[in-house]
Amino acid sequence: MFKGIVFDSDGVLVDSMPYHAQAWVKVFEDEGVYASEDEVYEIEGSNHKGVIDIFFEKDGRKADNDTYEELLQKKRALFMENNRAEPFVNMRECLQLLHSRYKLAVASGADRKIVNSLISRFYPDTFDVVISGEDVNNGKPDPEPYLKAVDRLGLEKEECLVVENAPLGVRSAKNAGLYCVAVATYIEPEKLSEADRVFADHASLIDYLKGLTLSERE
Repeated sequence: MFKGIVFDSDGVLVDSMPYHAQAWVKVFEDEGVYASEDEVYEIEGSNHKGVIDIFFEKDGRKADNDTYEELLQKKRALFMENNRAEPFVNMRECLQLLHSRYKLAVASGADRKIVNSLISRFYPDTFDVVISGEDVNNGKPDPEPYLKAVDRLGLEKEECLVVENAPLGVRSAKNAGLYCVAVATYIEPEKLSEADRVFADHASLIDYLKGLTLSERE
């Protein structure tokens, strides 16, 4: 029986990844590094250091601490300027139902300011724990984000369910030894095959989550 649910934020709770992808593409373009929005979707879930490392290494470059911070600030500013994100349809109502029965957490690869701004705007007083990309040393697919969330919830791994939408996030959850379901928000369902269950859209994901509360009443 699950006692806690840990959600990724972008692409699961909030339809925000297009604005993240656009911001990263512009940041890398200014650095002379090619990146497409589709490529950013493929590595969604990694924190800013992981994203920068992936695209810099592809270009034969290596970032230092000053570069990480500079590019993070640029990306954050672009995201905040252009962000038109909204919560997914019926997700707020679903979270309100879940909040009465489960401990809830967020484990996101985005930086703290962005995560907190989205969660406080769309899901105030909903989550017991919020983990950002800046709260871990190793971002997804490393298990650290999800292990930290479970630890802060005060639960055992077998008591927690993860909800993801990205391959690296699914891998992070499975590396942490957690049961993971995924929704194919921005990529093809087959790219999420490491998840224990994959949903084609948010409507079917929400039906599943609501069904958990009904089954555990029986």
